[in-house]
Amino acid sequence: MTTATDVSTVYEAPPRTEIGVLGWLKHNLFGSWIDAILTFLSLFILYIVLVPSVRWAVTEANWRAITTNVLILIHGPYPQDQDWRVFTSIAVIVLMGIISLFVYRSSNKKLRQIMTIVWVVSPIPIWYFLAGFAGSSLLPQVEYSKWGGLLLTFVLAIFGIVASFPIGVLLALGRQSNMPIIKWISTLYIEVVRGVPFITVLFMAQVMLPLVLPADVRIPGMFRAMVGTALFSAAYLAENVRGGLQAIPRGQYEAADALGLSTFQQMYFIILPQALRTVIPPLVGQFIGLFKDTSLVAIVGLLDFLKVSQSILSQAGFLGAQKEVYIFDALIYFIFSFAMSAASLRLEKNLGVGQR
Repeated sequence: MTTATDVSTVYEAPPRTEIGVLGWLKHNLFGSWIDAILTFLSLFILYIVLVPSVRWAVTEANWRAITTNVLILIHGPYPQDQDWRVFTSIAVIVLMGIISLFVYRSSNKKLRQIMTIVWVVSPIPIWYFLAGFAGSSLLPQVEYSKWGGLLLTFVLAIFGIVASFPIGVLLALGRQSNMPIIKWISTLYIEVVRGVPFITVLFMAQVMLPLVLPADVRIPGMFRAMVGTALFSAAYLAENVRGGLQAIPRGQYEAADALGLSTFQQMYFIILPQALRTVIPPLVGQFIGLFKDTSLVAIVGLLDFLKVSQSILSQAGFLGAQKEVYIFDALIYFIFSFAMSAASLRLEKNLGVGQR
């Protein structure tokens, strides 16, 4: 019989340099003399870059341009006596996000489905809460021309993502269709839209659309930008989805045919779930790009987050605060882009994307 002493002599503890912090440093930073040189070189570059940057941010930067105008940056010209509606909407979304962290980690499938439905439906009441109603004293109507800042950026990005998704999926299916008319129309739309810059689509939505509408019909500029954003994003999303459809093995289609499923059932239950699961990384990358591309609406006269920042710099007291304002803008874009990327990585891990 093997005694405790025998076991301890057979299974010796690993060296301290192979485990814990020392082990991590050895394997990741000092695994070889080349790794050590690159590590020290990187630390030196960080030192010469970060130290002056931190010193400037603490002692020289004029952050008053941000702190004084933070409300303008958040909601633009939205009436200040009604800004509580903006912050209430933000609080509701944050609360939903916190609840989702616990719900999606639980094993209760019904709760996860309910939470998903809440996320899908929530933009509608939030929209009316922000827009208000004509003649209401509690929620007076706010003109869409007064929506701006980070609020407008989120509206354009969220609408573009949500609206472009079903359109892009239909275009991808249409391009894969065996019916020539459907295939040609889908292909023509995708190639034409992908062949022009986003700013061209925005100009067409802002300038050309009113020319083909009746004289008494006036569509707010924000709505025109929302439609242009969704239609442009749908063309790129369609190609991503088409790539996922082409990645599905032919055997999946044959198995669906053997089960007697209709074309709709094949796509809904078998093909599309696998295709969309495959293309999660490029889809999220496109959504991040769309979120940043909303800054182009400033060129067509909309007061998005970047445009409001530029208007702050035109004030007499903040003429020299370009670095502070643009660093703050970059930080905001980075935070939300990184959040989408992190959520994508978590979703890919839960679905086992890239694993067998």
